[in-house]
Amino acid sequence: MPQEQYTHHRSTMPSSEGPQVYKVGIYGWRKRCLYFFVLLLMILILVNLAMTIWILKVMNFTIDGMGNLRITEKGLKLEGDSEFLQPLYAKEIQSRPGNALYFKSARNVTVNILNDQTKVLTQLITGPKAVEAYGKKFEVKTVSGKLLFSADDNEVVVGAERLRVLGAEGTVFPKSIETPNVRADPFKELRLESPTRSLVMEAPKGVEINAEAGNMEATCRTELRLESKDGEIRLDAAKIKLPRLPHGSYTPTGTRQKVFEICVCANGRLFLSQAGTGSTCQINTSVCL
Repeated sequence: MPQEQYTHHRSTMPSSEGPQVYKVGIYGWRKRCLYFFVLLLMILILVNLAMTIWILKVMNFTIDGMGNLRITEKGLKLEGDSEFLQPLYAKEIQSRPGNALYFKSARNVTVNILNDQTKVLTQLITGPKAVEAYGKKFEVKTVSGKLLFSADDNEVVVGAERLRVLGAEGTVFPKSIETPNVRADPFKELRLESPTRSLVMEAPKGVEINAEAGNMEATCRTELRLESKDGEIRLDAAKIKLPRLPHGSYTPTGTRQKVFEICVCANGRLFLSQAGTGSTCQINTSVCL
């Protein structure tokens, strides 16, 4: 640093000595400290500039965006995997054409639909144990718009042409079910049963039970009742067998007969009586007791 000198003449009183010279500047340890701080500041500036350039290089800052994040005319374009630590608010989220869109979470993924007052109208929660949906109505439709499944507080509608139940134990309906047709898959059995309650089938125009290629069985523990209020009950078959009807008492003869007649008691009970030249039902009335 240049040294400045000036001469100060005292005009008020004379001096026998020569003019005094004052040195202006920073000298000694102060000068060395100043040089040290200037050098340290230059080093910090260079380090800061190098760190800034390194961050820009690592984060891949460009004119279009940062890293996998690109700024386009339609919004933000994000490529690769992304992690959001806070709630994400967006009008639309879509994947690139031809690629799938995945949502991953360590606990659950929650989708909320809010109204103008930020009140939740519809909520979808996918957790580790279940998938829960909350809303006034739930619908599943095809691409063409045909209703496949619908559920609300009043009813559950299955719009598909066929509802298949693949469970080994079938389907349990705690209440009534309304359907025009119940049938099993080809070469499979159809079983309708009520383990602890009654099973009722009703129809205004009739109930038809048909087994085209197999047998039909109706089994109960106590009583099987066939009732027709205004019509008749018809058993139309080439053979009708009642193998467990009780037998009335008969008089042993030389040759045991194999022909019997069916008798009806006053209470409607059927029993077999050994056929004779005349009716033997009166002889075996003890069966009706």
